[in-house]
Amino acid sequence: MYPLEGKVALVTGGSRGIGRAIAGRLAGDGAVVAVAYARDHTAATEVVERIRGDGGEAFAIQAELGRHGDAIALWTAFDQRIGAHAPGGGVDIIVNNAGIGRSADLASLTEEGFDEVFAVNVRAPFFIVREGLKRLRDGGRIINISSGAARLAMPEIIAYGSTKGALDTFTLNLARQLGPRGITANSVAPGIVDTDVNAGWLRGNPRAEAHAASLAALGRVGQPADIADIVAFLAGDDARWVTGRVIDATGGAGL
Repeated sequence: MYPLEGKVALVTGGSRGIGRAIAGRLAGDGAVVAVAYARDHTAATEVVERIRGDGGEAFAIQAELGRHGDAIALWTAFDQRIGAHAPGGGVDIIVNNAGIGRSADLASLTEEGFDEVFAVNVRAPFFIVREGLKRLRDGGRIINISSGAARLAMPEIIAYGSTKGALDTFTLNLARQLGPRGITANSVAPGIVDTDVNAGWLRGNPRAEAHAASLAALGRVGQPADIADIVAFLAGDDARWVTGRVIDATGGAGL
């Protein structure tokens, strides 16, 4: 049984890390997945080939986020490709996963750095959804990848945490506005996850890994599949009565 059979999903930042895991899981559940990426064509192609090798269906689309017109460019690329994979077009699941971080505190963050992180993490999802509503079918799903940094004080990444707080507020308002169409909107907030982004300080460093694991009540570092499985639940019919929520996916960090 494939719970997402006949559905179409768009996953931004789908070429690596959490996005890669989400794309693979949704495809494994039967969805046709548009793997959106910014620059790494090779990585995106590898994701698509792996999905197809596992019997799923996916295609890659390129659009660099964080600049004006990025949402229109993304959906234009989607429209050009979707017909070959799902006749009739349209989308059922939008996963706003793409994001960037800035390791800077209040004193050291530049205006340019502030603008960039908000452009990618907040403005892009806002307009991706706005443009996507023309294609999103009734009963659809919007899933925004937030962060535990939105509820935990982390002054060293103050701008990043602020963007995720804004994303959660966006989610809340989407849930209220789109409820009459049967569309749910939820955020998933990971903690520390073993991805390429964290590899430089985490992998191969027993002390760093032990410290990261100690922050979670469940006593380990998160894996991309941990997050992908939660997204798959929210994308399916079992989550039809869940909307406007921030799902904590930190393993119990900060309890």
